[in-house]
This record gives sequence, structure tokens and C-alpha cells, in this order.
Amino acid sequence: MRVFVAGASGALGSRLVPQLIDAGHTVVGTHNSPASAQLLAELGAEPVRVDLLDVRAVRKAVLDSKPDAIVHQATALANVKFGRNLDKTFAITNRLRTEGTDALLAAAREAGVRRFVAQSFAPYIYKRQGGPIKTEADPVDDTPPPNTAKTYAAIMHLEKATTEFGGIALRYGGFYGAANDALIEPVRKRQFPVVGKGGGIFSWLHLDDGAMATVLALEHADDSAHGIYNIVDDEPAPVRDWLPVLANALGAKPPRHAPTWLARLIAGTATAVLATQARGASNAKAKRELGWTPRYPSWRLGFPVTYSAITVADQQAPSR
Repeated sequence: MRVFVAGASGALGSRLVPQLIDAGHTVVGTHNSPASAQLLAELGAEPVRVDLLDVRAVRKAVLDSKPDAIVHQATALANVKFGRNLDKTFAITNRLRTEGTDALLAAAREAGVRRFVAQSFAPYIYKRQGGPIKTEADPVDDTPPPNTAKTYAAIMHLEKATTEFGGIALRYGGFYGAANDALIEPVRKRQFPVVGKGGGIFSWLHLDDGAMATVLALEHADDSAHGIYNIVDDEPAPVRDWLPVLANALGAKPPRHAPTWLARLIAGTATAVLATQARGASNAKAKRELGWTPRYPSWRLGFPVTYSAITVADQQAPSR
């Protein structure tokens, strides 16, 4: 297929492009900088510069590209600083998930494209009640924590628009596998504590496994696969379990512990709630219907493999 990948130079997109090409597809990838264009060309894609919030530009790019399928991986999270207000941090990403999704779907309809796969998010999305691990059939959180409502609404908009079109929304786990992963520095500096009893459940995903699942979803899009899929590893786990393993893999000291009231005061209510009450996600549907098997079935394997190499590279880098 000829695949139009929005956000092709991002964390997952740059892993997805070579996997699509290896699977025999031709890739047209969007970007927003000369450096990103060079990266995409080196990966084997046809770069096209487009502002995904410009409806006319999106329409032109899609119609000119004549794709058989569209994959929406666009976010604006590179080098962001996470703070107390998640909606503020995700403001542009929320627009990409609403306005950007609508623009891509409108262009897809005009171009006669029927295969559409979009990036959603599994951690924190499920209702904080009942058992610790949720499937796609379980309800999402209808009372999100403070300063997260716009972000939740944007995710729901993307999923509803995508599935009503007949496409697939992939609820990825928390990404890891890159040298600039957002948690690296906070964990190394012991700025990421275990809050309360550390009972919030988190689902992880190595970027390479996310890319693999996306290829499979795209190739199944006109078959039995439809709707929403959790794309996460096999071991959703509470913060108290995975955070010390991550710290050790990064060569950092063990994480500090903080009472919930202090986390609320310093990091905000949303952070404290999610660190103590979040639910994890099951990948059974993706395994069953897409035939997906993650290369890194658990963060217990993935963290040491990924971050020991990064730590060694950091230690060998020349000092400035």
C-alpha cells in the first residue's frame, strides 16, 4: 500500500516508517522542519511538509499523495515539560487530536481512502473503579482529575471520529525506548517519587513494539479488525514495582517516597490521583485479532535492555 503517515518523524513515527517499508509498503511522511525531512528521506519515506492544523494544506497533501491508507501519529510532545496542568502541556496535541484528526478524515473521504489508523492512549484513560486491569470494553473515566478534562475529551474525540469512519484507534501504552524519553532525567534526579503506596497501575510499550502493532493494524483494517485496541505490554504494574526497576536500569539511586498529600501540594491533584489510582490495560484483543506479539513482553526486560545501552553511551560521551 501507499501509506500517508502524519507525524512520521516523531518518536513512534520514525520507528513505524522503516517497519512499513520492510513490510513492502511505500510511505509518504509528514514533517515540519528541514531536519525532519532529512530523517524521513534517510528512512526511505517521501517527505512532505504540512501543518496538520491547516485544513487546506492537509487536503492538498493527502490528495496529491494519492494514498491507500492514512496513519495519524501526530503529537506535539517532543521536549515538553510536564507540570501541574496536563491540559496546558497537551494543548497543541489536543488540537492535533481534534482538528488534525478531522482534517485528515475529511481528506481521506475525499480521496476515497478507507484504511485509517490513529494514535490514542491507554494509561490513565480507564475509569478508576473495579479491577486493576481493563479491556477495551471497560468504561473510560467520565470524571477525569482536575486540569485533564480537555486532554481526555480530545482523546475521546479522536477515538469516536476514527471508529465512526471505520478506522482503528490504537491505545498505546506509555512509550519507552528512545534516548530522550521524558522520564529519564526526572528519575535520574530522583524527582519522580513513589506516591503513597504506589498503587497506580501503568501499562508500558516499547516503541518498536508499538510500530509493529501499527503495521499489523493497518494491514487488518479492512478485515475483521475494527474499533479500539490496547497496544501495551503483558505486564501492567503499579508504580511501586516498575519505578525502582527503571531507576536501576538508568544507574540512578532508588526513587524517593512521598505521601499523597505532599504530592498533591507539589505536583497537583491529577498527578497524585493517577499515581495512586490509575488502572492498567489488557492487550488480549490485539494479540487475538491482530496476531501481535510484543518483542518486549514486559518492562522488566525492556527497561534494562533499553536504558543500560543509553547509560553506557552517556558515560562514554565526551565531557563539555
